[in-house]
Amino acid sequence: MKTIKKIFKDIEIQNQRGDMDLEISSLEYDSRSVGPGTLFFALEGVHTDGHKYIDQAIHQGASGVVYSHDLDFFSEGVCYLKVKNTRQALSPASAAFYDYPSKKLKVIGVTGTDGKSTTVSFIHQLLVMEGRKSGFLSTVNYQVGRTIQANPYRQSTPEAPHIHKILREMVDNGLEYAVLEATSHGLSVKNSRLADVDFDVAVLTNVTHEHLEFHGTVEQYRLDKANLFKKIAVSSSEETFGVVNDDDQWSEIYMDAVGEKPVFLYSLKNKDADLWCSDYKSDERGIALTFNLPNGKKKSRLNMPGLFNVENAMAALLVVSEILEEDALELLENVPKLVGVEGRMTPINGTMPFSVLVDYAHTPGSFEKILPLVKSDVQGKLIVLFGSAGERDIEKRSEQGEIADDYADIIILSDEDPRGDDPMDILKDIAEGITSKDPDKNLFLIPDRREGMKKAIELASEGDMILTLGKGHESSIIYEDGPHPWKEADVLKSLLKEAGYTIE
Repeated sequence: MKTIKKIFKDIEIQNQRGDMDLEISSLEYDSRSVGPGTLFFALEGVHTDGHKYIDQAIHQGASGVVYSHDLDFFSEGVCYLKVKNTRQALSPASAAFYDYPSKKLKVIGVTGTDGKSTTVSFIHQLLVMEGRKSGFLSTVNYQVGRTIQANPYRQSTPEAPHIHKILREMVDNGLEYAVLEATSHGLSVKNSRLADVDFDVAVLTNVTHEHLEFHGTVEQYRLDKANLFKKIAVSSSEETFGVVNDDDQWSEIYMDAVGEKPVFLYSLKNKDADLWCSDYKSDERGIALTFNLPNGKKKSRLNMPGLFNVENAMAALLVVSEILEEDALELLENVPKLVGVEGRMTPINGTMPFSVLVDYAHTPGSFEKILPLVKSDVQGKLIVLFGSAGERDIEKRSEQGEIADDYADIIILSDEDPRGDDPMDILKDIAEGITSKDPDKNLFLIPDRREGMKKAIELASEGDMILTLGKGHESSIIYEDGPHPWKEADVLKSLLKEAGYTIE
């Protein structure tokens, strides 16, 4: 419990009405979650405006209301605070309400278009293997204590109250480190979800094409991601640093953003990087390779496929070796123990004469990494099923189609998260990039994802591979009327059983 006065002691208030000594038990921006003692923030969203729900929030017991538009009516006994931007006020209010938990942890932020969840997981795993008390938050799951839980939010970086609540729980549970996915949405000034998190380490995996519906331009997308590194630059701590993928074409933006703070580079190509790899030998279980550092080199292996996972492992090694001040060469013994993330290159095993693989890839950049890797291991046809999100970056749709066209033998386009967009219009946008396939022969537009999967199973024969992309670990498909339950692997297993196969 905190008074409104304490929560808003460092936040500019344009107008105030009511008692600021009222004690607050929770911060909410969804009126459906409001109860007695709540401080309600009326946020302007894409689909609705929280100002419309102020009366509902008060009816449900809200003690205070934070707003930015002029109001016609004020209820007795309720504290009203007018601010310039409610979303930007929510971030510092959340940090204050939860007693600034990020200041009591070593916080590692991972940004990039692809590989964030896996890199977060690898950093967390390496810290735990070194006997450190670590928590994490990623698109897939999170850990604030002893157990790992599924991420309940459909946001990789949830709103500020959730972020600071999770960090507070980590502090209360005696954790030392917090590893967070830092998305471009979360880092954007427009959303300010991470604005009041004190980061000690900033990590960049890569920057490709994504979320232009929100950021407007690729340039703004890159700059919003750079906000993570700018936070390192202005940190008063002498122990902050950045870790950057030197192979990314925009790496200098992030190297420059840390200012005078140190930045460490990893690479698959540049021998002058702080950590680079060579001598790759792939097999069905993973990759044997050599890790090269300024003070020596050492052979190791990663028990999962893909050079993109090697990049993720290099980023994690640099972070952990620097933050713990330990020799990265000594940490290499832990690399073979790293395990992958649910919904990332996850096989469905059974009696089928063909292979089935589930992955979360949903950007042109991730398609360019995943599809060549999978294609190289397929003896027969590669059957790829995917879609693209509605109310999101339209430009990437045809790019996804073009990349898939280069590697897939058969393409099935099905719903991902159409939201309020017409599902068939999305699939047609993707199909514009597919020029070497014939409709109803090796290109199928089947919005119903379950029916699309059934078609893939019907078409698959011995030696083929079915690869489903875009849903991975997620627990729903979002349509115009809201989320519909969906677990990709479970649906595939059910359909394979219906087709007469036994699933392990």
